[in-house]
Amino acid sequence: MSAETKRLVLVVGVGRSGTSLLTGMLGQAGFHIPQPEVKADDTNPRGFGEPQWVVDLHQRLLRARRITVNDSRPAAWASTGAVADDEAVRSEVRDWLRTQFAAADTVVVKDPRTVWFLPLWRRCADDLGIATSFVTMLRHPAEIVASARKSYGTWQTDASRAAAWLNVTLETERLTRGTQRAFVGYERLLQEWESELQRVGRLLDIPLLAGIDRERFPQVDAFVDPTLHRNRVTWADLDVPERVRVMAEDVWQQITALAREDGDAEPARAGLDSSRAAFGELYAEAEAIAQSTITAAKPRRRRRAPAPAPASLRVRIARRVPLRYRRGLRRAVRSLRPS
Repeated sequence: MSAETKRLVLVVGVGRSGTSLLTGMLGQAGFHIPQPEVKADDTNPRGFGEPQWVVDLHQRLLRARRITVNDSRPAAWASTGAVADDEAVRSEVRDWLRTQFAAADTVVVKDPRTVWFLPLWRRCADDLGIATSFVTMLRHPAEIVASARKSYGTWQTDASRAAAWLNVTLETERLTRGTQRAFVGYERLLQEWESELQRVGRLLDIPLLAGIDRERFPQVDAFVDPTLHRNRVTWADLDVPERVRVMAEDVWQQITALAREDGDAEPARAGLDSSRAAFGELYAEAEAIAQSTITAAKPRRRRRAPAPAPASLRVRIARRVPLRYRRGLRRAVRSLRPS
């Protein structure tokens, strides 16, 4: 198969939105998931579908920029987007992609951190003549916040996670415009995976998915477990300010419209542009109001100890005398003192 017919599918979306489920299904259907993968654990017993190399790369790049995977700062995108201009990083990614496509024609890469570096991945794939497609998983933000709190702890507040959902969701939609992309609802995928994968296959022009059915792929049917939808919560179960909650609910209604037939159109995108601008304004207000808290949280500079007084001339001269002669010198000095 020529380079032009090779396909990189990037599964994106906020963490805990069902990206692991979709990636696992694609793997069962025959897509290549690069190895080794991050090991399954109690938070994702069926596996994450995440290449360890990709996770390590993204963690290193985010850490260097002091950005978290669930960062709610709109300004953070400029820093991660600039990585696409780093030739050293691009060379790393290109070399890794060459290795993966030497073994398969269609490769699926999933990591919740990928969205922060979409320009990097698109540019590297373009350099190699590889077509790139995107599948964005959608799950209600209240369920994502509750699932994240259960899986990752309470170090990040519900309000901050809800704001991060807004930030990441809105920017993911913007960054994938003009590409082959599909939006998939988590609940719908669990209930009707066959028709959903067929729809994705048509949108992304992937014949394998467009013609998928249960009889030919019983392993996919076995992989899907509807009981995975455990966190059925509402905003009433979370501690999220009303202004953030209302905005998140509005964006949820807008973004899910993109998963409908012919829903990914200009009017919907214009509405999301307005929501992204509104979120930016809200976050800027919050930062301005919270300046005292931010200042108080900064580590204090240690005060330098005052410099010692300069030594006397006699002491400075004495320090130049070798240690073995100092005792004799002190006796000589005492003998010269008047009695």
